[in-house]
Amino acid sequence: MGDRSLPDAEYLVLSSRLIPDLDGGYTVATLARARALVGAGVNVSLLTFDPGDATAHAEHRSMFTQRGAIDAPSRLRNLFDEAVTPEGGAAQWLRTAASADLSQPREAREYRMLRDAECRPFAALPVIPGNPDWHLTDEPVLVYDEYGSVVGGVAGFRGLYRAWLEHLTAGFGDRPIVVICESRQLGELIADWDDPRVRIIHTIHTMHLEAPYTPDAPMNALWTRWFALADRFDAVAWPTQRQRDDVAARFGESIRSIVMPNGIEITAGEQCAPEPGLVISLSRLAPGKRVDHIIRAFLAADVPGSTLEIWGGGPSKQDLETLIAELGCGDRVLLCGVTATPAEVLERAAVVVSASAFEGQGLSLAEALAHSCPVVSYDIRYGPSDLLAAGGGLLVPDGDEHALAAALTRVLTEPALYERLAHEAPAAASVWSSERSLAALAAAARDVLDAPARR
Repeated sequence: MGDRSLPDAEYLVLSSRLIPDLDGGYTVATLARARALVGAGVNVSLLTFDPGDATAHAEHRSMFTQRGAIDAPSRLRNLFDEAVTPEGGAAQWLRTAASADLSQPREAREYRMLRDAECRPFAALPVIPGNPDWHLTDEPVLVYDEYGSVVGGVAGFRGLYRAWLEHLTAGFGDRPIVVICESRQLGELIADWDDPRVRIIHTIHTMHLEAPYTPDAPMNALWTRWFALADRFDAVAWPTQRQRDDVAARFGESIRSIVMPNGIEITAGEQCAPEPGLVISLSRLAPGKRVDHIIRAFLAADVPGSTLEIWGGGPSKQDLETLIAELGCGDRVLLCGVTATPAEVLERAAVVVSASAFEGQGLSLAEALAHSCPVVSYDIRYGPSDLLAAGGGLLVPDGDEHALAAALTRVLTEPALYERLAHEAPAAASVWSSERSLAALAAAARDVLDAPARR
């Protein structure tokens, strides 16, 4: 399916934040989707909503551009960068949205003052400590003029975010608008956006279940609330068929669900020769990734000449350093930090291993397959079983470190098995290509634009 299959419309890709080397696969997948849309020749705006420093945002744009993650810095726009004028005070669109009736907090509330480069205030955000539902508050966001005086307020973050979106879309005339919402929090705030031009495709990036991650497992309150309004989106895009099926079995078909993988770029041509015995783990260092399982399984496999490189950063780094020291394996197990060039890491890998407790899709595993690199993984929801359906790796029972070690031993010591898996890997990866993902998005966009809006 070619690029021309995308309907003629304005496309807005919404993300809570996009920061280099943060949020792992989420950032990579969101930028890749926007980049694919740009390549398809449609009008695309990539919008973020984090109240960070404008200088930091400029650095993020520059870094993403240098890496080829976005085609131009101007493509990546931020609400708070555009909420302030060069002369000081809030932008006119925000002042217009502000109501004098909301110029005072409704209760005693701490506020975070936002200031421009000259330290002049332009807005103040209510601080809701310890509340995961902070974004749903209706406490006013205060708006300031160029003289530092409050001119009014908007009703919470919902009012603030909607004011910017309505300002941006006012110039589109009657053109249809396809909103690709990449964040659950943003989805909750725009689920009642009833502009007749707007269709919302809400993507999913992660697991919706709590431990033990079975289809009937409990969900935390954030997901429970999201499912209560999920039928308001014109489509919900799940990254794997297995997750889509689990959701349909549990919640019925009121949600208009589609399957749209997070696409990976597959470069044709000869792959670099892997380094013999090099085992790679490429993920965020967080408890759910269970990198400690990988370390113990690698040591139990004890294949002569093998080395384990652990790439990534995160809160588990110190615990892993301690474990490596306790096991005395620092000569064979290396914490390599975050890489800005994962493709170069994967080109060197003999095998990629994953011990995650849960995934949304498992982007690094798909990228490994694209580099003809066999994968060894626990069989968990969601991702590995879908990714390896056409071969390219070995699945072992979830949490079984002995089985993980045995699988690593087989891949590293059985040449016939290794050659078969490496041969299968590119075909398995092709199912998750950017082209396949873009085709699924194009089909979804046509369907939602042909149907009445759900709000």
